[in-house]
Amino acid sequence: MARRPLPRILSTGSTQIARSRELARTAADSATDVLHPLITVSRGLRRLAAAGRRRWADTPKDRRGPLLFLVASVVLVVALVPYGPLLAVITLMAAAAWHGRDRTEPEPDGPDESQTQRLQSLYEALVPYFSIPEDPAPLFAHGGEWEKAFPAYEFDGSGRVTHLTVRYPAYFTDGEPDSRARIEQLLHAKSGRGREYRFAWDEEGNQLTISVLSPLPTDIAAQRFVTAPGETVLGFTDPSEVQRTLPLTHGEERRDVPPVVWRTGIRSTEPHLLVLGQPGSGTSTLLRSIALQALQYGDVLIVEGGGTGEYACLTGRDGVLAVECGLAGALASLEWAAHETERRLIALNRARQAGHPPPDDTKRPLWILLDHPSAFTHLAATDAHRDPQSLLQVPLRHGRAANVTVVVADQFDSADALSEPVRQHTRARVVLGPATAGQLEAVLGAPPHTTPVTQVPPGRGYARLGTGPVHRLQVPATPDPYDDATSDADRQAVLALLPPRTTPADSEAVEAAPEPTAVESVPADIMATEGS
Repeated sequence: MARRPLPRILSTGSTQIARSRELARTAADSATDVLHPLITVSRGLRRLAAAGRRRWADTPKDRRGPLLFLVASVVLVVALVPYGPLLAVITLMAAAAWHGRDRTEPEPDGPDESQTQRLQSLYEALVPYFSIPEDPAPLFAHGGEWEKAFPAYEFDGSGRVTHLTVRYPAYFTDGEPDSRARIEQLLHAKSGRGREYRFAWDEEGNQLTISVLSPLPTDIAAQRFVTAPGETVLGFTDPSEVQRTLPLTHGEERRDVPPVVWRTGIRSTEPHLLVLGQPGSGTSTLLRSIALQALQYGDVLIVEGGGTGEYACLTGRDGVLAVECGLAGALASLEWAAHETERRLIALNRARQAGHPPPDDTKRPLWILLDHPSAFTHLAATDAHRDPQSLLQVPLRHGRAANVTVVVADQFDSADALSEPVRQHTRARVVLGPATAGQLEAVLGAPPHTTPVTQVPPGRGYARLGTGPVHRLQVPATPDPYDDATSDADRQAVLALLPPRTTPADSEAVEAAPEPTAVESVPADIMATEGS
């Protein structure tokens, strides 16, 4: 459909409105400049009148008569003196102009004494790293001037640095990660711990910019995000990191927040996801958020190794193939998933060879979500069973072509139990909870550009999609609605996103039965598909 051009009144109306606003603003500024003396005198007269009323109210009643007589005598004398009224008016206007002046104190041009001392201490701490004895004119020297080394700086209300630009000599090895890490660690310690800093190195200009990042919003609840099929919102990040925003609702408030969008499907370069974190860091919350988004366009198979019932709210819902928390059920479900991946590959290959479009039963995405699969690894080794992770090799290797996506979430202390196919084929990575810089680099493949903090809220971490940059991440609040500790607002937000429960068409008794709370095994029709 061809796009129709907008009417002229609509296309030019915004320009005319902007020009009118600019003219009105210019006229107001000009009128303010011309009428500034009159405004000052009027303000002074108002303040003098208020001071006179206060003085009259504070005067006792027995002294008001003599005060009136004194004022009348002064007025009479002024009226009888030559040029008295004129001098009185001039004196009154001068007093009004003096009292009506702007009394706001001008902001200081430079830093105060405490800020200067903090900058000097930062300068002295950097001297051993940014100076060599062979430099004839060192930029950093003990007892030197910090003004040349710090061309720009900002402070917060408590006197701590919020923004700082550091000039360093050209011979500093800013291309070596170890040299950068030493400077970043020093500035982090001297500028104040407990905050997240971003370090931007300008190697061409020999400048380092340090900025304090504001905390990411933690009040974003689960909701329907405005995304296309194949796009999943992992969380939200800083506005300067992405070029896209999503409209969100928070009660009566509406705002635009920059998201971290993970793209899956046939043309995805990062078709599978690995999530690691500490206990209580929000890995299960992220998997629930992904499941609720995946159920809009596909089917979901959930395998929970923790056995805590985190996904009981999804049991029996439309699109949820199974929610398994036992070893036998996990093996059966993952074996079916491997056969389903192979079946899709065969069907797609036959359709391509015949010149036909892909079959309809291969277009619907299949999501395999595994929460803490390392628990099954230890259990399978104890009972001499097959490791469920060994069944993920086919979905991981050929899942992108078959429209199958695998998401694995585990804890740091169990990361060694993850199989090699899981490590190799999960190129999208998320780390939640407190973690050291070494742990982040080992999982994400690159160090973050910010300093990790030890105290973070649940769902807070870092994300990296393939070889892209490392983003700060805050997962939307998607708690278990069956948990008693969940607030009513978050519970209702999650329940509103759940699909309706599946009801067999040939049984009315099942429809009248109470809703089950335990997890279910793979349905019989899915197992029949495996046999075929």
